[in-house]
Amino acid sequence: MTDDTPQERRVDRRKFLAGGAIAAGAAATGSQDPHALRSDLFLPEEQWRDRMQAPDDGKKYGWVVDVRRCFGCHGCEVACKAENDVPLGNYIRQTIYHDFEKESGGVARIMAPMACQHCEDAPCIKACPCGAMHKGAGGSVQVDYDSCSGHAACKDACPYGAIYIDPVANQAVKCHNCTHRVDEGLEPPCASTCPSEALYFGDLNDPESSVSKMKAKLESEGNLAQLRAEKGTKPRAWYGVDEDRPMREWEPKVPREGQSYSKEAYSVYQWKEKEHRDG
Repeated sequence: MTDDTPQERRVDRRKFLAGGAIAAGAAATGSQDPHALRSDLFLPEEQWRDRMQAPDDGKKYGWVVDVRRCFGCHGCEVACKAENDVPLGNYIRQTIYHDFEKESGGVARIMAPMACQHCEDAPCIKACPCGAMHKGAGGSVQVDYDSCSGHAACKDACPYGAIYIDPVANQAVKCHNCTHRVDEGLEPPCASTCPSEALYFGDLNDPESSVSKMKAKLESEGNLAQLRAEKGTKPRAWYGVDEDRPMREWEPKVPREGQSYSKEAYSVYQWKEKEHRDG
């Protein structure tokens, strides 16, 4: 028997449920350390070692995303959806919106295009139990749809929220660098559609490629950053940032392990959200 009032008991219950939610979130990521990967999902190395090796084609495909140039037109997303028949409510790529107060005064809006980071040390490959996740041309991380069973371990292991499970086929879907176009000498449609020239794709082994030149330019200016590099996945995507658009401001809004891009990201209620996490 307790002397607590009904209101106090309701408050205590909310605290209990909140604590349970935090514990469940920690269990879902496999660790309370936000820097840690879901290594509990990884298979023995002999089961993924060969799939982590890219074909010996001399290519090294990668991306540079100049966040400073993106104005949020969604052209890249529309082109991606059209090219890959992505259903409503799902996304292979998405633009993160974030409003924040600048240290120098005033308010800035950041639009940061997101997609698979095509990691050299890809957690999704290590976690895939059916052998569907593998390296394709130029080191692009691909899904073999003759093998994918929709297990979703890849989604749970991805630290960038770049994979979703198709609701009809029950298979993993992600950016594959549109290699069916690249193999024919074309760019991925997102890059060729971008009107602000914020997306650069190509062979990083070719110093004369547009992506290599932009990467070198941003690096020399000190304006080059990688998303959650502390995860140790060696992503092949770099971002053009500056003091008015620092990655620390918008990084917390990028999905994490077990998450996918959501249509809720475009709700007006999210635009001015100041959500900061350790990461």
